[in-house]
Amino acid sequence: MVGMGRTTGTSGSAMRLKLELSGGLELLFGNKKVHELELGQRTSDAASGSGGEWTLGDLIPWVRDNLLTERPELFTKGNTVRPGILVLLNDCDWELSGMLDSVLHDGDVVTFISTLHGG
Repeated sequence: MVGMGRTTGTSGSAMRLKLELSGGLELLFGNKKVHELELGQRTSDAASGSGGEWTLGDLIPWVRDNLLTERPELFTKGNTVRPGILVLLNDCDWELSGMLDSVLHDGDVVTFISTLHGG
């Protein structure tokens, strides 16, 4: 299990997530399709209004910085995913749950699927 994340330094339970990759994205992550994550509690961020909850907007750069093994330009553009990558939160399109603002909860499954293929 991969454990890390920005923590408050105080006691608090870690959040466990399952990260799934397919459509070729797994090749950018050491050819591993499933990652079990344990993320520490986030610090509150008064500037952004974040109350210490992890969102998909927090997770994407964390995944890029901590799990991606090569070619970050094929996974992210800025702090979001590149066009052509589908994002599912518990098998639901992230566009229905708030996209980058979608709050993550213990036990959630986040799936990234590449729809971009050579030919």
